[in-house]
Amino acid sequence: MDLQGGARIGVDIGGTFTDLVLSDVDGRTWFDKRASTPDRPEQAVLDGIVHLLDRAGLGPGDLLEVLHGTTVGSNTLLQKSGAVTGLITTKGFRDVLEIGRVRTPDMFDLQWDKPVPLVPRRLRREITERIAADGSMIEPLDEDELIRVGGELVAQGVQSIAICFINSFRNSDHERRAEEILRRHFPEVSVTASVSVLAEMREYERTSTVVVNAYVLPILQSYLQRLGDGLLDIGISAPLLVSDSNGGLAAAQTAKDKPVFFISSGRSAGVVGAARLGRAAKALDIVVFDMGGTTASASLVQGGQISRANEYEFRAGISVPARFIKAGGYMMRVPTVDVAEVGSGGGSIAWIDDGGLLHVGPVSAGADPGPACYGRGGDRATVSDANVVLGYLPEQLAGGDLKLDIARARAVIERDLAGPLKLSVEAAAFGVREVANANMARAIRAVSVERGIDPRDFALAAFGGSGPAHACDLASSLDITKVMLPMMPGVFTALGMLTGDVERHFLTAMPGLLPDLDLGELGKSVATLRAQAEAALGEENFARAQMRLAFSLELRFEGQDSELPILLPDDLTDVTIAWLQQSFLAAYEALYQYVAEGAVEVVNLRLLARGIRDGKLDFSKLRMIHDDEHLAPETERKVYFGREKAWLDTTVLDRRAFEGVGVGPMILESADSTVVVPPGARIEADAMGNLQIDLAGEVA
Repeated sequence: MDLQGGARIGVDIGGTFTDLVLSDVDGRTWFDKRASTPDRPEQAVLDGIVHLLDRAGLGPGDLLEVLHGTTVGSNTLLQKSGAVTGLITTKGFRDVLEIGRVRTPDMFDLQWDKPVPLVPRRLRREITERIAADGSMIEPLDEDELIRVGGELVAQGVQSIAICFINSFRNSDHERRAEEILRRHFPEVSVTASVSVLAEMREYERTSTVVVNAYVLPILQSYLQRLGDGLLDIGISAPLLVSDSNGGLAAAQTAKDKPVFFISSGRSAGVVGAARLGRAAKALDIVVFDMGGTTASASLVQGGQISRANEYEFRAGISVPARFIKAGGYMMRVPTVDVAEVGSGGGSIAWIDDGGLLHVGPVSAGADPGPACYGRGGDRATVSDANVVLGYLPEQLAGGDLKLDIARARAVIERDLAGPLKLSVEAAAFGVREVANANMARAIRAVSVERGIDPRDFALAAFGGSGPAHACDLASSLDITKVMLPMMPGVFTALGMLTGDVERHFLTAMPGLLPDLDLGELGKSVATLRAQAEAALGEENFARAQMRLAFSLELRFEGQDSELPILLPDDLTDVTIAWLQQSFLAAYEALYQYVAEGAVEVVNLRLLARGIRDGKLDFSKLRMIHDDEHLAPETERKVYFGREKAWLDTTVLDRRAFEGVGVGPMILESADSTVVVPPGARIEADAMGNLQIDLAGEVA
């Protein structure tokens, strides 16, 4: 896949704004930030692409790729707006989806409500079939019963059917046959077999994953089809690649077939971009922090390596793919960047509970109507309204397209918060900011302290439209002294997509005790997955030299629930049972700080196949192009920096005008975001356009 010429566009749809970045082969880069269009998300994308091409003086034929991250999948789960879904399973396993893991995320939380299954019990049906644990057939598939059950589900309005049979990971014949029959008899219904998305043991995880896939599939398919048709209508025939939950890219058709791999589409791309930027800036240990209009997320990069997990639970409040916090949401056993997310963004609504306590989020004002200060009909106090009242935000956002109504922001904070709490407007607004920061600190602790890692040893890399306005306060609350803000932080996730590679995931179950592992069979399984990966990447025009294949064998102590991946060497002749055993024990000790005793068992062989894209964005060559090269003059305004410092006269600069070294208080403004530098903090611009902030000498 040769991308040496032409231009590419990265697109990230958020709950409030849709961000677009266009970059050409010379590193010239343009961006556009516009309000999202929730009813038809593709409209903001298409309008933004047309606008960017016009600004860059390019035509539709000059585009080589459109790279896309979307919240359509996650919003479908959040809003429970997916397809009416049915589940067909083996007799006796109807309630696996509802029973789940038989645990709670917090044993002491008596107010926890278990998530309502995406498929109600009346739409979960059993049929006659049975495969044994060794893959042999105990009872054949009753095809007549399958057709009757399928007809009954369709008659009840089911739009999508998930199939999950016991032990199908060892023998998929019954599932494949059932999928074929249902597709033939009910062509108007979407059908997903569990082995198509997760061919491994763990009955609940496999059931939940295939149900999520079936639930989201018609919605994401429809969206991507509309987007693809819209691109063709404006003359763009370049490939559409979608960002997956693991930070890679895949063809739009893959996302249409397996949307469960794309639920966290978009946000992971920002982590990938931050890791690449960190390596370029010689910052290998970073906490990645992304704060947008609706949510904020955090992830960890250690030694330049992204933290990843093989499962993820989507839940309200805080979503964490943790090894220890389980059963709080809808389980997806898919590769994902290890990201913790909370419902605290610039548009998050502040409210007071019945006990008089102030809360922020998780409900957001979104793009429509948006915060009260947007003047678009919003009538609830949000984080952005608090920041406007405190002087952190300018009078206009998004390059001047959005003028802020400061008086309206003060009015809603006075009515909803300051009055009931008997506080000044400034004190109430600062309280909103503090609560939002505390919520976001939870996300950072979830990926650091709760993993036994001290965040004080890391730099905080912050981006998103609201991230640079909160980064320094958030870092200070965690005793982090170094903050890095990239060029174009407000659209950095879209920019990060331009640095990604194409990914495909392959897996085969290999259950059994490690001493019984047949290394010859392991070699055959590796060869089979290799052939599948090379064929799949070859279809996307990657040459063998552009393919990177990473095989890992997943091991655990017998009887444990979680396994650890052991990366296999390229030359399998170096692999012995003793080597695998020692590698697993070392990995186990590194993670848990002790070594258990017991038999070790094999679970899966996993392959991550990457297609390395030529001509990816090089941060050292990045040149941001502005339509208006006129710099805003330096000004000064009063900004509220807390109860002790109160209002301080603060220098306000166009970010493009800042160079060298400065000391806060200072506000740097740009079309995509606003940077807040607290009093006493030292700020410096590096050679790549990043801002490095040192809080160590901050005046208390």
